[in-house]
Amino acid sequence: MQNLGQLQERLSAAFGGPAAKPHQERMGQSSPRPRAAAPQEANQARAPAPTQRLLFYWLSGAGLLAATILMLLAHTGDPLLLPGGLVVLGLAVIAGYLLLTIRRHGANKPGRQSLPERNDGAKLFADVHDVLGDITLGRTMDRRIVSANDTFRRLTGRLHPEGRSCEEIGLAFRPGPIPHCYDVEISTPEGQRIFVWRDVVTRDPASGRLLLQSVARDVTEERLIAQGREEARQKAEYNSAAKSRLLATVSHEVRTPLSGILGMTHLLAETRLTQEQQNYLANIRQSGHALTQLVEDLLDFSTIEVGRFELHPRSESLRKLLESVVEMLAHRAHEKGIEIGATVSSDVPEQMSFDPARLRQVLFNVIGNAVKFTQVGGVFIRVSLDAGNLLITVADSGPGMTAEEQARVFGEFEQGGTVADKSGGTGLGLAISARIMREFGGALTVASEKGLGSEFTIRFPVDVGGERSERRNTLLAGNSIVLLAPAGAARTAIAETITALGGICHLVGDGETAREKLLGMANGGGRPTDIIVDHRMSAEFSTHLADRAEIAALGLRKVLLVNPEERSAHPLDLFDAWLIRPLREQSLIDVLRGRMRGMEKRDALNDNQPGFGLSVAETRVAASGLSILLGEDDPINAMLVRVVLEKGGHKVRHVEDFETLLDCALGEADARPDIIISDLSMPGGNGIDMLGRLRGHERRLDLAPVPVIVLTADKSDESRRQVLLNGANRVMVKPVDPLRLLTEVQAVAALSARRAEAR
Repeated sequence: MQNLGQLQERLSAAFGGPAAKPHQERMGQSSPRPRAAAPQEANQARAPAPTQRLLFYWLSGAGLLAATILMLLAHTGDPLLLPGGLVVLGLAVIAGYLLLTIRRHGANKPGRQSLPERNDGAKLFADVHDVLGDITLGRTMDRRIVSANDTFRRLTGRLHPEGRSCEEIGLAFRPGPIPHCYDVEISTPEGQRIFVWRDVVTRDPASGRLLLQSVARDVTEERLIAQGREEARQKAEYNSAAKSRLLATVSHEVRTPLSGILGMTHLLAETRLTQEQQNYLANIRQSGHALTQLVEDLLDFSTIEVGRFELHPRSESLRKLLESVVEMLAHRAHEKGIEIGATVSSDVPEQMSFDPARLRQVLFNVIGNAVKFTQVGGVFIRVSLDAGNLLITVADSGPGMTAEEQARVFGEFEQGGTVADKSGGTGLGLAISARIMREFGGALTVASEKGLGSEFTIRFPVDVGGERSERRNTLLAGNSIVLLAPAGAARTAIAETITALGGICHLVGDGETAREKLLGMANGGGRPTDIIVDHRMSAEFSTHLADRAEIAALGLRKVLLVNPEERSAHPLDLFDAWLIRPLREQSLIDVLRGRMRGMEKRDALNDNQPGFGLSVAETRVAASGLSILLGEDDPINAMLVRVVLEKGGHKVRHVEDFETLLDCALGEADARPDIIISDLSMPGGNGIDMLGRLRGHERRLDLAPVPVIVLTADKSDESRRQVLLNGANRVMVKPVDPLRLLTEVQAVAALSARRAEAR
């Protein structure tokens, strides 16, 4: 449509119309120029002069007459006159030919066109646009119509529009973003139509006056389609926002009773129950956790769908993150009788920049999915670098997948396995994980074969720069270790970890082979330093190694590797230290390098617990109960939190609205609570306003700030950030784990005590 003016100008030039004018003339500011000659003057200048025409007429007419007379005389009697007559005739013919040639030459000079020929070009131009369904219109500079094509006459119903303006005919002009381009609405027999109208200033070749030449094209259908697309987009955005609001509201309403259900099952589990009651309670707890996971998945899915998903990268240890995820899933794996193990290659830096919360979510989904579908064997996780990408592979010995199942495994609400397997999930975990990895700039893929297990691959780019670790591959240099363990994921993970740390690992599968291996190494000069025994091989160790003098003479460090839930079932006196599966790399280093001498049994056993003891402030907090102000309007959650805190040795005062909460928090100095635990939504306002008022009063009265833990059903990062910025010390998402709540209370109170001591 933008080239309509150019098309009109080219067609005008092709059919004798005026060429495009300079920019100043199109804008109505024609520059001074010589007046063009009138058509009659131009024709006279190019035609032969009157004397020339008389000469040509005399030569042609008189020559023909003389030639005729001479030839008649020659015919009557004098033959000598015949050649003269022929000569005169030839001269007359030549003169006539020259006259004809000169006239034709003058007529064919450039710009020498007659007015009818010009009118024919303009007519053809109008006919072309009639065929295209476009309007062409010629107007004077005062906007009066001088010419119009048939399309204009038909659409407007004005058969003789000459002398009238477009506004008088009823055309409505709306300026567009391009100069001299308008949207024009025309009421036609087919209804209201929209045209894109383009004006170009030209000069009439006959009169030399300026004219507005206009071309317009019907764009009604295009505009309707564009309008429909825009309305659909706005409707989709509105529906998406409404869906997000609905999910946020529903998740808040679901989390509140869920917190009560899971909390009460925790309290009930601490009472005396029969075995049957314990089984029922375990099923209630499992269903509650499944419902919690459904809420989490739906919120994550909706966040990604509306485009509000954001990554928050920071420097973090990938190895520690992976170990924590594997530990969380180890109990589930050991209950099924399968193994789980992980190893990190030595070239992976200790610290890398990534979003730890989102990567933890992906790892938990992918590894948890592998544990869920594996019934025999185990799950093995390996981390390495590959051409600037971090590569995490999760291999399992599960049932595998067909090509069709692999094609839809990352789809929303897609689930595989048995009916029991499907009832334990939402079908969103892998779909969300794949979306998250795309945000990382990477991918989540799967390779599988039916009956042979599956291997999921997490890949995303990382900037290692100068962060490559050179110390890890020498930490166990000098250690020669025999690993007595059955084949499986756990044995493979330990062996690869020892090798990655610079040690030497020899794998054996029974006690007799282990004894022969140890003695062979000693006799061959490669003295062994340690033996690690899987608890499933403890009987083999007792039979073939424990009481052998030749083995005792080697001075080996003997380490038992045991599951957390089975550690009390094995005697400790046969071993120098214990390690807990799944194995932490740092614990392995500490035990094998002798850094936990005298404490190995205790600390290796408790290596999954944070810290080695309480600080002075934490000891003081644990010894004397805290005075806690609890703000919670839901009676079940209030009872749950109060009972948990009171069983932890604390004194609890319960209020149900923000005004009462502030009155208690800002009361007499000796009556102020040691800590406040409050829901974010209660009668009397909202939690963020309450925090602002509380901190403002404390600053004005020069009071020490009371630690505040906020309980909320809103999991969004923005809500958490706002709560922390307004003065909260911790934010905990419902449903709250009772043990974690006690831990947070102790940590926050200890921090407050240390700050008070520093003051």
